[in-house]
Amino acid sequence: MKSIKISSYGAVKGVTGSCHLVDTGELKLLVDCGLFQGSEEYKNREGFGFDPSQIDYLILTHAHIDHCGRIPLLVKEGFKGKILCTKPTAQIAKIMLLDAAKVMHENYKTRLRKSLRWGKKPPPEPIYDEVDVLESLEFFKTPYLEYDKPYKLGKTVEVVLRDAGHILGSAFVELRLKAGSNRKFVFSGDLGNKGKPIVRDPTLPDPADAVFIETTYGDRDHKSFKESKEEFEDAILTTLYRDGNVLIPSYALERTQDILFVLREMYERDILPECRIFLDSPLAINATRIFLQNPDFFDHQTYRIFQERDPFHIPYLELTRGVEESRAINSVQNRAVIIAGSGMLTGGRILHHLKHNLWREECSLIFVGFQPKGTLGRQIIDGAESVKILGEQVSVRAEVYTINGFSSHAGQSELLEWLSYANPRKTFLIHGEEEKMQVFTERVKENLDTEVYIPNFGEEIEL
Repeated sequence: MKSIKISSYGAVKGVTGSCHLVDTGELKLLVDCGLFQGSEEYKNREGFGFDPSQIDYLILTHAHIDHCGRIPLLVKEGFKGKILCTKPTAQIAKIMLLDAAKVMHENYKTRLRKSLRWGKKPPPEPIYDEVDVLESLEFFKTPYLEYDKPYKLGKTVEVVLRDAGHILGSAFVELRLKAGSNRKFVFSGDLGNKGKPIVRDPTLPDPADAVFIETTYGDRDHKSFKESKEEFEDAILTTLYRDGNVLIPSYALERTQDILFVLREMYERDILPECRIFLDSPLAINATRIFLQNPDFFDHQTYRIFQERDPFHIPYLELTRGVEESRAINSVQNRAVIIAGSGMLTGGRILHHLKHNLWREECSLIFVGFQPKGTLGRQIIDGAESVKILGEQVSVRAEVYTINGFSSHAGQSELLEWLSYANPRKTFLIHGEEEKMQVFTERVKENLDTEVYIPNFGEEIEL
């Protein structure tokens, strides 16, 4: 029986930079090619660890930047293969990558100005630009892949994308090898949290020989979405009724749409007081448009609402695309809900709003997403009394909420349930902080009959 070799070059004992190389002997495949973020950002300049020109296919699980963000760099360094994914993933990847290039360029200009003023060595140029992004989009293959439909790659490999329930169009990957014997290898991508609005719950996998599973929340369960929604509503109402502003650092994909969905429900239930709601993110505005173009990927409830009205529209909502419109929000002193990126506070318009509101006791900061080590968001959650924002030290006096049921990641019990259906002989833990992987390892051993292993960066695993 011919072996295959799998090596992970990202999301190894960490949660960013997802990138997994599969060498079947006939083909070389990548599953994801993500950007490193937070404390791992330096790795984006260290090379891939493999030759991009030798890759035949890139299979993209979804369009979060930590899964697709290095695609333009991959193409710059020689990739000539095909990129396979669902239609929403291709659409969203385009706006995500263009936004990433824009942010890199803006950050570079800022650092360059500072280095010139300080007489220091100029910073390195961005790893890619918007032209590189547009060139990389030529490698996305149409027709796009559909859920649950096998696609043949070469003579001996089939790929099947199954609904991961994470964000619109997200998938986990089944690789079926038919050389000598039928074997199946599964890459979970990011698995979704059950009971969320808009997207469907994750599909349960069929039995597999080996599974590479994400462990972002491998150490704990979330509150239910129902509980988290109630907590979110309470935080919104408490802050508005004390005439404060609500700041919500939010990912442009899925999380923002969830928030708009809940705020619309609050309005329709007549519990949302008159206020101003700002969606201060061109990326999130564009992403929401893509959601509305793909209702076939909605869950049953949201699809039913979509047939009658826009599930994300609230009369109080203001979409702010321009920089001047965004700056004008800083003059709004009370009863505003401000949704802006980035979700990890690593940049973006949310920083300006934090600078103007984080020190005010009547205001609130609501985290609805994971904050990796090394990020500003993690500092605030860990209890920092003050933080540096845009070069200025700002006191943390606003009320801070961490509402993890909005997470688009499965919790520990959901991961275990999903893995139990795959029932693999070998389980490899990826996309999680190492201490959380250790906790999840013990839970897997207690509940399932599978060999568990945590790969190292670039380690070649033969199966």
